[in-house]
Amino acid sequence: MIPSPLPPDFIPFNRPHLAGPELEYIRQAVAAGKLSGNGEFTQRCQRFLEQRYGLLKALLTTSGTDALEMAALLLNLQPGDEVIVPSYTFTSTANAFVLRGARIVFADSHPDYPNLDVRQVAQLLTPRTRVIVLVHYGGQPAEHMLELLALAEEHGIWVVEDAAQAIEARFQDRPLGTFGHLAAFSFHETKNISAGEGGMLAINDPRFVARAEIIWEKGTNRAAFYRGEAARYEWVDLGSSFLASELNAAYLWAQLEAIDRIQARRRYLWERYAAALAPLAASGVFDLLPQLPNAQPNWHLFVLLCTDETNRDALLAYLRQRHILAVFHYLPLHLSPYYATQHDGRQLPHAERYAQTLVRLPLFHDLTDEQQDRIISAVQTFFRLRLGS
Repeated sequence: MIPSPLPPDFIPFNRPHLAGPELEYIRQAVAAGKLSGNGEFTQRCQRFLEQRYGLLKALLTTSGTDALEMAALLLNLQPGDEVIVPSYTFTSTANAFVLRGARIVFADSHPDYPNLDVRQVAQLLTPRTRVIVLVHYGGQPAEHMLELLALAEEHGIWVVEDAAQAIEARFQDRPLGTFGHLAAFSFHETKNISAGEGGMLAINDPRFVARAEIIWEKGTNRAAFYRGEAARYEWVDLGSSFLASELNAAYLWAQLEAIDRIQARRRYLWERYAAALAPLAASGVFDLLPQLPNAQPNWHLFVLLCTDETNRDALLAYLRQRHILAVFHYLPLHLSPYYATQHDGRQLPHAERYAQTLVRLPLFHDLTDEQQDRIISAVQTFFRLRLGS
């Protein structure tokens, strides 16, 4: 069946941005004859990311999911080890650790925003707790994150940051992704900086640097061998094919060169939404996510929190009727068909509330002012009709 063409005035939720040189850089990669990973463009991207964010080591991966799976391998998780994960997150956050045989202990979201409620983590710790995963939802850190890091250090627990949405975001003037022992970033097409599909493992603990490269190279010492640091090219550890293609790295390099311009545009659009919709939020018909003090956002998402699921679904339908694609986000993982029977039965009411009420409005670099005005007007009209005014 041939899908119906989209109406000419359709506004998608996301549209990947072309910074300009992507196709030329891909042509250069093809001409160089090195397409499999860890070529010149891969190394350019990794150096840039290490220098810009102060990372000890950055390794490009085929996805943020792969970066998380590398982290789980590096931490030597064994069957029965426990990993604390917020329930309101994408499947990859938990799946990477389930693949190593770990038991996931789901934590609830904070009442005021979707991130992990740090205050409840201490009561979830057991002698089998090995890892706590911090998800920086929408590029915002968890409140009391520093207290959580201190708690983890006290108990000898590893901290992994799922920073898939957090490129360029900061807390206390320090980039997110530099607080945990390891961090995973995503360069999926919906992210601020994109390679179509792609990711990065950020390594902040020197104990993991050498082994991470081996795991990245399918469990071999190939990278060290090519640098003349190993006498033979051998299989020395577990690993998989985690390297990003040089074609993806070439595309990503064009995006990284334009990162300041891309971020400036996203900030402009985000602030236009905030200014236009703040009066309605103040009237109580929906909420906007609060911005934490000492946190610099990266303008990844613009989110509304409706009063209930009925209003949320009605708003999404109203926008679709006007050829605007807004979307909800995650379903809580503790209620998922795969993991529900393994969850310990604790109620996680805030994660469930965000699943029922959260709406993401279109926000991408190439969204025009005129398109954004249409979206804002449609949201305002919907709620004024709802209020009967």
